[in-house]
Amino acid sequence: MLKHYARKGLDQPLQSLPRKASPHGDSLAVSTFGLPMNPVPLTLALGPYDHTRDISNGSISIEGVTLRTLNLPIEEIFHRFTLHREWDISEMSMGMYSAMRAQGDTSVIALPIFISRAFRHSMFYVQDSSSIQTPADLAGKRIGVPEWAQTAGIYGRGYLSDYIGLQLSDNEWVQAGVNEPGRTDKVKLALPSNTRLTRIPDRSLDELLLHGEIDAVMSARPPASLGKGIARLLPNPEAQEEQYFHDTRIYPIMHVLVMKASLLQAHPWLPVNLYTAFEEAKRRSIERMSDITASYAPLPWLWSYASRMSSLFGEDFFPYGVGPDHGGMINRATLDAFLTFGFSQGICQRKLTIDELFPASTLSFFKV
Repeated sequence: MLKHYARKGLDQPLQSLPRKASPHGDSLAVSTFGLPMNPVPLTLALGPYDHTRDISNGSISIEGVTLRTLNLPIEEIFHRFTLHREWDISEMSMGMYSAMRAQGDTSVIALPIFISRAFRHSMFYVQDSSSIQTPADLAGKRIGVPEWAQTAGIYGRGYLSDYIGLQLSDNEWVQAGVNEPGRTDKVKLALPSNTRLTRIPDRSLDELLLHGEIDAVMSARPPASLGKGIARLLPNPEAQEEQYFHDTRIYPIMHVLVMKASLLQAHPWLPVNLYTAFEEAKRRSIERMSDITASYAPLPWLWSYASRMSSLFGEDFFPYGVGPDHGGMINRATLDAFLTFGFSQGICQRKLTIDELFPASTLSFFKV
């Protein structure tokens, strides 16, 4: 079971966190003096998240930087930056980054800014008429994945092996695009010798599942035939996901912000300035979500949901950083489990440590 990943103190009730002090003082990365004399021009690509929108629209400036932001589909961002490095700072999947790092590729470095995180109990799909009723029923089945190194799949297989107790070597794994043929892994794998993984280049997982040629699909993006012959194995997984967090302290990190390593060498001040700005943008987003006076998203009871998230994860219920504060300890427990999963599943060619993922300047911050 995954309970051994929990850190000291995390088995106590979560307490609200104080607002973090900024390395730049009370301004929290919003420059009050205008642009510096020689700002560094940078391009950033990431999805259109509420917790980053104040960066994208210029409401929050990054000290020392003039920023151009590209809002693109996630798959396009990952493909173009991983293969071609078309911009300076990018959203990247945690699985892809950890695989590159374990292979000795130090051309990019991550910041402990966790752009997307999601529990993945909803990622298991079966036929409407399937006899598979619970995750335990997946033992020995033929399961399709869009990429073996997809971050959601790493967490999903870790859930099956370390929490449910399945032997992944008993399964037959099939790799193909979810809804289109031809998708492949973008990183080199070092699969365990007992892992059976077959690539099918001319079929989609959606088609294979509909025709009964695989028993289930594990995917962050749903198959196109969901609701038309395909159903989620766990249609309402929130209670199971909450219990999973209580048992393991894993709050899955999907995407991380990365930058070209050459920028760190040229501008060693840049990681902390980026972190400070993104932390403030996220703080403002949480404040909006928690405001009872107006609807900042077209959802009823959003403030009530935000309040419940605070009771579960702490006041900062979408924590960045890996320092000694409460959110940092949750992130360390999550990353420790993830890196263990990645190594045991053959995505990482060696077992990484958490601190080697990020610049040293972002591992802790001074207090005011």
